[in-house]
Amino acid sequence: MSQVDKIKIKATIEWAFLQEKNEMSEKYQVDLTNLSDAAVDALKSMGIAANSRPDKPEKGHYITCKSSNVINAHLPDGSMLDPSVRIGNGTKATCVITSFEWAFKNKKGISPSLRQLVITDLVQYTGLNDDAGMLVVDDDDSGDVPF
Repeated sequence: MSQVDKIKIKATIEWAFLQEKNEMSEKYQVDLTNLSDAAVDALKSMGIAANSRPDKPEKGHYITCKSSNVINAHLPDGSMLDPSVRIGNGTKATCVITSFEWAFKNKKGISPSLRQLVITDLVQYTGLNDDAGMLVVDDDDSGDVPF
């Protein structure tokens, strides 16, 4: 293992599944996006490669932290964020990351472990509004359709 045991980074949160499991991975997880070059270098020193996607440049460099356990978020004063508050994309956070080695079915690697998540600028997820994703073709207001 590398000489760096843990790092503190700033990130923008996306796809926060902290209190409920993500259906695809069956894990609690969160994407930590828009990582600085210094954060990417520090992660690399731990053996963790940050990702980037040409089709999603707004994410910048990012990592996905997964856990078998609920991920608790805290506020800057140290108190725990109410678990019923859903964290939305764009939330800013300071995170403490460690790494762990794993092996599974002839594969092995090093993955990030989210040790502490402090929300510094909360964007609360409220769900989609009724008109999200709707293309309005005729906008004459005469034939509103009840849903």
